[in-house]
Amino acid sequence: MIVLIAASAGLFWRRFGVVVRVLRAARPTPDYSVSPIGPRLRQFFWEVAGQAKVIAGRPLAGLAHAFVFWGFCAFALATVNHFAEAFGARLLSPESGFGRACLGFVAVWAFMVAIAITGLFLRRFVARPVWLGKLSRESGVISGLILLLMLTYLAGLRLPEGAAARGNWWLHTLALLAFLPLIPHTKHLHLALSPVTVFLRRQGFSRIPPLSGDEDFGLDSGKDVTRIDALQAFTCVECGRCTEHCPAFNTGKVLNPKEIVLGVRGYLNEFGAAGDAPLLGRHIAEEAVFQCTTCGGCEFECPVGIQHLPLIVGLRRGAVNTGKWESEYGSKLFLNLERSGNALGFAPSERQKFIQKSELPYFDGSQEYCLWLGCMGSYDPQGREVVLALARLLCHAGVTFGVLRKEKCTCDAARRLGNDLVAAQVAEANIETLRAAQVARMVSICPHCVRTIGTDWREYGAAFDIVHHSELLARLGTRLPPVQTSAGTVVFHDPCYLGRYRNVYDEPRSVLQRYATVADPPRARERSFCCGAGGGQMFLGEEKGRRVNLARAEELVATGAAAIGTACPFCQSMFRDALGTLTQSPPSLLDIAQIAAAALPKAKKC
Repeated sequence: MIVLIAASAGLFWRRFGVVVRVLRAARPTPDYSVSPIGPRLRQFFWEVAGQAKVIAGRPLAGLAHAFVFWGFCAFALATVNHFAEAFGARLLSPESGFGRACLGFVAVWAFMVAIAITGLFLRRFVARPVWLGKLSRESGVISGLILLLMLTYLAGLRLPEGAAARGNWWLHTLALLAFLPLIPHTKHLHLALSPVTVFLRRQGFSRIPPLSGDEDFGLDSGKDVTRIDALQAFTCVECGRCTEHCPAFNTGKVLNPKEIVLGVRGYLNEFGAAGDAPLLGRHIAEEAVFQCTTCGGCEFECPVGIQHLPLIVGLRRGAVNTGKWESEYGSKLFLNLERSGNALGFAPSERQKFIQKSELPYFDGSQEYCLWLGCMGSYDPQGREVVLALARLLCHAGVTFGVLRKEKCTCDAARRLGNDLVAAQVAEANIETLRAAQVARMVSICPHCVRTIGTDWREYGAAFDIVHHSELLARLGTRLPPVQTSAGTVVFHDPCYLGRYRNVYDEPRSVLQRYATVADPPRARERSFCCGAGGGQMFLGEEKGRRVNLARAEELVATGAAAIGTACPFCQSMFRDALGTLTQSPPSLLDIAQIAAAALPKAKKC
């Protein structure tokens, strides 16, 4: 028995030790701290002990997985007792009340685990959902071992003393000893790593970590991979939840977020954390990395704490900041930002003309809010209409506001495409303008601007209180215009950067509900399907495969609603293009501010 235990543990460490050495060799994660501990502990108990995220993502399969996990926890003492018996040191005796209770409790879990693992086996090898990927022989072996452990445990409680009982005991023992060394050689390594990964992951949803100095260009080669990146790569359970919810994968693109993570793992297995070979190449396709819309669906769904967006943006940084990425559209975007200060390439004078023609007030420090227009609100005709609708609503509610005389793009697209130099230069110019104007509170129609100003700009030492217009309108409540007539049924599309990034779902609906019957598409709220504009995709030209905006627009139209409600100018622009390609008469496309402003008297101005 001692020899067998030593052999099992030795085979386990032979592979697990390699993983530990790779993690130790990876560079420290910049701007990282485990403090505060409280939120991490709550997150750990909710997601690991409670298996809440596993169950929420796929209720039936998730519950089966949770039963297997809880069953293994219940088996811990019984397993120790099993090996103690071999050395005459039984901990749980069937003759004692405590022993009988413990062994009986574990028996209940053994029965539940047997059913659960059988269901999971049938799902993977019979139903075979496409996002699970290729059939894994190792998964079948592991499932068989787990089932064998449960059945031999239950049999051991019923068999009388004799040869059959001894044979069953040894079968259970050998299954346990075989299971241990298989863990680090398969995706079941997550059994050891996922609790650590969930506890240690970076705080904040899809937060882009800062570069650690002038020599840090992002994830270019193995020596740039941080310990958190490496830990998450080895933790991937290959469940495919990220794949299932990825808009790029679901519309025929090369990108599969699971394969990005596994590509990093494959690289580390081959070259280690000190490799000089480029990360983009044999293990990870550059094309895939630059197809990401940064919608956050992958990270939101992952049950083991993997943060795909920092990894993908890091790989983009490595390609862009070292000059390896070549894109006509990307170069044009960066040039527009440098020369014109906006992503659309318009002269700043066009923004001034719009402000003057619309008689929007300038911010002078006395108003309650600075209205941040953004590129779409400044230059896009439909975006301007949303701004004017919001302005009319604020005037009606008695909320004072003003716009800046000069305003540049927040560089959301440049930052998420990996161009830190342009993003920093333009951001610092904006921060200087806002500080000079003594801006305290801000409101914007663009969730991307809200995220960048409110979160990303903290990296540059700036902290501004900014809200999305849906949040402000929801606060105004009864100060909004009274309902004249119902706008019919409006299907609301949750913008990724408002929903998953900001956790704002009820506010835009509360505004719409005053003027219309609100309907949800099949994929709504936390699982809303992206419009396809994020991550700089709006500026990168034609996509391969089916267009994301067309797929989402068809889903919204299929609800039969009279209008599509939006709360993001990028979403509205993408849907406007998609609806123009449909043969049938499309529904109207309106921002929530436009729907609310329609109830105002026609002649009323600020």
